[in-house]
Amino acid sequence: MGFDLDFVRKQFPALQVLDLQNIAFFENAGGSYACRQVIDRLNRFYTERKMQPYWPARPSKLGGEEMDEARVRLSAMMGIAQDELSFGPSTTQNTYVLSQAFRQMLVPGDAVIVTNQDHEANSGPWRRLEEAGIEVREWELIPKTGHLDINELQRLLDDKVRLVCFPHCSNVIGEINPVNDIVELVHQAGAYACVDGVSYAPHGLPNMKEIKADIYLFSTYKTYGPHQGLMIVRRALGEKLPNQGHHFNADKLYKRFTPAGPDHAQIAACTGIADYFDVLYERHFPNEADPVTRNDSVHNLMRNWEIKLLQPLLDYVQNKNSLTLLGPSDARTRAPTVAVKTERSPIEITQELAVRGLAVGGDDFYAVRPLEAMGVDPKVGVLRMSFVHYTSETEVQRLMSALDDIL
Repeated sequence: MGFDLDFVRKQFPALQVLDLQNIAFFENAGGSYACRQVIDRLNRFYTERKMQPYWPARPSKLGGEEMDEARVRLSAMMGIAQDELSFGPSTTQNTYVLSQAFRQMLVPGDAVIVTNQDHEANSGPWRRLEEAGIEVREWELIPKTGHLDINELQRLLDDKVRLVCFPHCSNVIGEINPVNDIVELVHQAGAYACVDGVSYAPHGLPNMKEIKADIYLFSTYKTYGPHQGLMIVRRALGEKLPNQGHHFNADKLYKRFTPAGPDHAQIAACTGIADYFDVLYERHFPNEADPVTRNDSVHNLMRNWEIKLLQPLLDYVQNKNSLTLLGPSDARTRAPTVAVKTERSPIEITQELAVRGLAVGGDDFYAVRPLEAMGVDPKVGVLRMSFVHYTSETEVQRLMSALDDIL
């Protein structure tokens, strides 16, 4: 069957709220709506299971089982071992903890490579390694296009490089980077690869059987869940990095990089993300399949719908003299995160769009480095229109019509 948008939208309580009925949500890159499966689990945990987990009492036992279920099911979907998946308070915090582990493992004279295409979360913590005598090299984007040239990375790689950090896609440029090609090049140089998937994962969770990165990070509040950061660290690397958690948890891989106590309720609620993906699969596909195949099928389902909606918006922007698109104009090569440089203040434009029932962002979006590299003043920022698979064609048309009126 074709993509069932009505079915999809019914899975999101926010889209059924009367006060939100006339608001088209185009700031999904900042955080998506939560699906009802997540909300139901979170509500149940707080009302029925809110006590320290893993003790014999029934609420405690069920709470612990549900936390374990989140790890089991999400790791199975992404094709990794259960203990290679860690939960933390945010991707920014997870990255910072990892950077401290690398700070202890690396020695002065070692080098790491970062990009200026990244959100600050996957750039700033690694750059601070310079304080420990680690050389930080920057893989610079091409200012006109925002593109990362893999040949430039090859020039930067040598036997001093221990780690390369880059985004699956930027939260303002939107181009989907060739992750596998980059990771292969990094591994050939004897280095580790850390991928920030925050801006990509809302459009399909990664298949880590295909993506060979040593670290992959994303945020569940952008993948229809609660405010948690998911961190995949391959065992070969995770056991080598110094433990950042309690000393008595050093033998548990999924606890080595979570120094603070976990948010039990939110971890349990993350099981709802797996529930939602399973519901999507069962609605659209007739055959039984293993978790990775189901995840891939849902990923493609979401991406195909997004591409269909994205291309008209990109074409519209390209034909508007008062707007300058950041990143590629081909929907097949980018996420539906469309940032544009505007002649008028982007903040003023968002205010006028809000009056028309369109929620759009205007800011630097913690992407100061890529904006500066592309000649955009971060203090002015850009207008960012971002959507996901629950967005409708009618909403995209409303956005373009409103921009016509305003501009």
